[in-house]
Amino acid sequence: MPIEMWSMRNRAAVGRFPTVTLGFGEDTEEETEQPEENNVQEENACQQWLRKVCPCCCPRTNDEDITDTLVTGVDDADKEDGTNGEKPETDDSELDGLLLKVRSVDLMKSKSGENRTKHHTNLYQSDNFIIRRGQNFQMWVTLSRPFNANTDKLHLELKTGPLPMVSKGTHVIIPLAEKLENNRWEAAVVSQEDKRMKLSVNSPPTAIIGRYQLTVETSSTNGQSVSKHDPANDIYVLFNPWCEEDTVFMHSEDERQEYVLNDVGRIYYGTENQIGARTWNYGQLDDGILAACLFVLERSGTPPSGWGDPVNVVRIISAMINSLDDRGVVQGNWSGNYSSGNSPTVWSGSVEILKQYHKNGGTPVRYGQCWVFAGVATTMLRCLGVPSRTVTNYSSAHDTDVSLTTDVYLDEKLEPIDHLNADSIWNFHVWNDCWMARPDLPPGYGGWQAVDSTPQETSQGTFRCGPASLAAVRNGQVYLKHDSPFVFAEVNSDKIYWQRNADGTFSQIYSEKKTVGHKISTKAVGSDERSDITHLYKHPEGTEAERIAVETACRYGTKAEAYSAPTAEDISVEVTMEGEGPTMGGDAELTIKLRNSSSEQRTVILHSQASVMYYTGVHKATVRKDNANMDMLPNEEKILEWALNYKDYKDHLIDQAALMLTLSGRVTETKQVLATQFSFRLRTPDLIIKLIGKAVVGKKTAVEISFTNPLPQVLRAVMFHVEGLGLVTARKIHYGDIGSHATVSLTEHFIPTLSGRRKLLASLDCKQLTQVHGVTDITVGEKSSAGL
Repeated sequence: MPIEMWSMRNRAAVGRFPTVTLGFGEDTEEETEQPEENNVQEENACQQWLRKVCPCCCPRTNDEDITDTLVTGVDDADKEDGTNGEKPETDDSELDGLLLKVRSVDLMKSKSGENRTKHHTNLYQSDNFIIRRGQNFQMWVTLSRPFNANTDKLHLELKTGPLPMVSKGTHVIIPLAEKLENNRWEAAVVSQEDKRMKLSVNSPPTAIIGRYQLTVETSSTNGQSVSKHDPANDIYVLFNPWCEEDTVFMHSEDERQEYVLNDVGRIYYGTENQIGARTWNYGQLDDGILAACLFVLERSGTPPSGWGDPVNVVRIISAMINSLDDRGVVQGNWSGNYSSGNSPTVWSGSVEILKQYHKNGGTPVRYGQCWVFAGVATTMLRCLGVPSRTVTNYSSAHDTDVSLTTDVYLDEKLEPIDHLNADSIWNFHVWNDCWMARPDLPPGYGGWQAVDSTPQETSQGTFRCGPASLAAVRNGQVYLKHDSPFVFAEVNSDKIYWQRNADGTFSQIYSEKKTVGHKISTKAVGSDERSDITHLYKHPEGTEAERIAVETACRYGTKAEAYSAPTAEDISVEVTMEGEGPTMGGDAELTIKLRNSSSEQRTVILHSQASVMYYTGVHKATVRKDNANMDMLPNEEKILEWALNYKDYKDHLIDQAALMLTLSGRVTETKQVLATQFSFRLRTPDLIIKLIGKAVVGKKTAVEISFTNPLPQVLRAVMFHVEGLGLVTARKIHYGDIGSHATVSLTEHFIPTLSGRRKLLASLDCKQLTQVHGVTDITVGEKSSAGL
């Protein structure tokens, strides 16, 4: 009986997938077939047994050709041929001609082609092959000779991550099947034209997202061949909101267009009474952004085997957007000193930030605040296929002790005790909603999930937050993961005032139930209008459902005892503001309304304090204090006009031009405590952008940017920042000084690269004035073919 020689050069005889490689990026060289030796010796059964149990005593002839091989259960190819393992003697050239080799692979990755159009990736500016999981795609394989289904075998291999493993789903072996089935990696032959084969390849809706290296392995009776890895044929797999089996599936096509494919949006800021809006270039479809997003995931150090679950991916992104813990994308800075980087208000999009982070090998970009973190997070989520939106919460609480209340500590004289007042209420705070099913939670908690990338508190030891189910937050079910207690406190905590007693203990003296979580805003679907989504986060203020949610949540907080019977209230105080409020450089005027709802006279002692604030609710400077004693007749209403002059605040303003009026007082007769805070901002002017002439692809275009200084002082070292997707890459213009109340204009030239309706964004920044920006729509015509 002839000896069977199983060597690396004859692996087809022992199985369909004889090897499993583990190194990401290792190319498998094509192997050349070597002829078998002519002097194969006969060997009886006893000799074979002895050689197996004691190879050192009875070595096998030509031992150097023997190697361990993984057998996968596929029938021996030689037996299928009926040759019983015997090989004909051939020379090298004959065997090379008989081998089935891959000559080329065509993934049909044209942006306008069927693959990318059906996968909704045709708008990505990259030439890479980008697909969405849970769908099939087509590809051509050209072989060295026609494929014979009776004697030849072929399969695809995909590898991702630093250590691809079949068991982890990071090394995928895709066999040929007679008929494709859903929910699994499979390929089927669609057509065959001589040496060319067209394959239809299916991916499961749970596939790991990321960049895969593709190789094609063939085997025949004459041996095996593996195609060389070509980086141009790497496959980029994304989440799929169009696939019903994917956990990020979104039913509405209008919402998919908005929350996945729209690359420009609106971010809201200011106060609930003076809502400001700025346009933000998400740019998730821009060339290089997908590569940058995958680079961020790789920098996280998390295993790619977990990248198939959007909950995991969202938590990674939430942690990696900020630079704390992990040297993530953006370094936060609320100090007012940005000399080592860009002021957070300068940025008008995510593209420049992500590309800079990628180009510099993971060095955090300076600097950002909450809207920058949220804007970049929206870019990453949409780029990877997770529906998302940027959300602004006004009067947003920051709970530092998991009490689910916002606590204010006062001394015996009702003065704030600064070192105890760690909780704060931000004028506004920006985070994200993302859309997904939550199979890890009870039924009913899928849909919109809150995720926050601004580093405030840690979650499982890392600065990140979410995804927290909005349904859980709305109903106070703060025991459901992830980080729902923190999000609940942001939007629906009560503000509780504590006064220090003579013995050093504290007593609860007052609570405000409607001060947190107002006008929660996001851009509307299909328009630039503001959409109020407060109802998704909380029940209407003061309703029984809202109070039940608060009490349900606070049972799990650290100050559950704070909820006692409410005290009677005779006197109410309210602060209002006319119209859109004061402008930068002018005086601020507010109205204080006091009302006595009792049938008896009351005496009110009222303290007022005006402060310059960071938008985060952190105090910077007190600019004015007042005290007043007032007698209130039964059922009387008093109107007090309050004004703050420009000269009082001009030297203290910071980024967001935010101010706060704090009122506190006591009713002499009843000892009732009055307390309220009113935040407002000084509105800044817009930049006016006007197109000069027409905009056409490939032709020089000009715009005029004009601005009027609202301040009675010179603006020093003014810098303009301009960018527009398909119009101009981000650029800075160092303008110089602008005089008091002066109007200036400058002309910028650029050459559009994409046709259609585009947005050009501009911002202005200097030490004396920030948060100045503008946007204009520019319709770019197709490149003319006349004269060519």
